[in-house]
Amino acid sequence: MSLVSGARTLLRRRRRCRAAAAVAGWRRAWACGQRGAGNVKPLDGIRVLDLTRVLAGPFATMILGDLGAEIIKVERPGSGDETRAWGPPFKGTESVYFLSVNRNKKSIAVNLKSSHGVRIIKDLASVCDVLIENYVPGKLAELGLGYRDIEEIAPHIVYCSISGYGQTGPMSLRAGYDSVACAVSGLMDITGPQDGEPVRPGVAMTDLATGLYSHGAIMAGLLQREKTGRGLYIDCNLLSSQLHISVV
Repeated sequence: MSLVSGARTLLRRRRRCRAAAAVAGWRRAWACGQRGAGNVKPLDGIRVLDLTRVLAGPFATMILGDLGAEIIKVERPGSGDETRAWGPPFKGTESVYFLSVNRNKKSIAVNLKSSHGVRIIKDLASVCDVLIENYVPGKLAELGLGYRDIEEIAPHIVYCSISGYGQTGPMSLRAGYDSVACAVSGLMDITGPQDGEPVRPGVAMTDLATGLYSHGAIMAGLLQREKTGRGLYIDCNLLSSQLHISVV
């Protein structure tokens, strides 16, 4: 046997051994996963600081919570998220609407307009993996809680902003409402009778779509952080989300 053919034979044997070891390892990992599958969720150990209200943001963080993340929902002192009062229907004294998009969450009331409140948010952000907010663009930056402010103390943070029309551009400072984005995007024009007036869909499709896109973008952001070791900024908005699913 020549030196070259002997080396090739040895290489083939090594490859077979490595493949067999890999298969054995996968089988062991699968077996362990099966035994512990009932106790482990994809986002176990991930902590999310939720500064959103109403629907798109809360829907996104509810999905993250369903996947195992710890959600810390920040609300206004006193009234809290305004959807707490939306109804009927109510379950006892609690709004069914609020309950439907805020399960699996912990709530804390913080006055973001006070220096003490800002300090609390920064302290929480420093130990969280994700921060998600849906304030009018620029508002949190005015309070010292914009992405650049949080990045300084938490460079690992995945910071997601949800708005009506994006963080820049002539419409960026407008408040975002599902019905308005639904109309501007053209969805109402293709809903209802062919020769009739534009019709609003029976559910808040634009808010829900934006929540789904935001949740997916956050998941991708967490994967990217695993590769780079650093956080990132995500810009989601109602109009872009609705335009995308309308085109599709």
